[in-house]
Amino acid sequence: MTLSARLSSLVPPVLQPQAFLRVRAALFVVALLPLARLLYLAFSGSLGANPVEFVIRSLGTWTLVALVVTLAITPLRLATGWAWPMRLRRMFGLFTFFYAALHLIAYLWLDQWFDLAAIWKDVLKRPYITAGLASVLLLVPLAVTSSNGWVKRLGGRNWQRLHRLVYLIAVLAVTHFWWQKAAKNDLGEPLAYAIVVGLLLGVRALRWAQRRYGSVDSSANSSSTVSRRRTS
Repeated sequence: MTLSARLSSLVPPVLQPQAFLRVRAALFVVALLPLARLLYLAFSGSLGANPVEFVIRSLGTWTLVALVVTLAITPLRLATGWAWPMRLRRMFGLFTFFYAALHLIAYLWLDQWFDLAAIWKDVLKRPYITAGLASVLLLVPLAVTSSNGWVKRLGGRNWQRLHRLVYLIAVLAVTHFWWQKAAKNDLGEPLAYAIVVGLLLGVRALRWAQRRYGSVDSSANSSSTVSRRRTS
């Protein structure tokens, strides 16, 4: 029995509407737990010796976690045959933007106090700030166009092309984390994220290659079949 068949025997590929709503509600609550934890620590005075750094780093970490979960949904479907996780991808994508926006706001407010000159100097001086800012800004059009209405306005193909920016965003986010940790010679955690993101993007690259060369083979076989029919 294949892995997909085993998992399908435990969890059906398609959930009934009520079951899916319960799963989505539970995951929505789970996705809010990191923010609830931060608020609890803030109100209880338990953010540590450097609370500003703790808040900024924590929000950045959960941005990466949400991004990895979003990227993992398609490989999960391919591995298990489950269709229902695809309906959760938009929610996790919006949570990625949510935590990224909070991460940026915490930096602009708590660290820089909205001092535009200091922020601009930081962007020019520290490449990891530049990479992080770029990744958050690129998330904005994806969040804005996440609704079904925007899919219709842009057209399916154009919408898909736009949302492939998430691959670049993932690379920039990991680069941001890597460069930030490299200054302290602490690359263990960024390396783990880099490996996971690399594998998730590698699955997509392999799938793209299979589709591309598969379509070439199919068209070649189709052309040879037509040629044989014409000459027979």
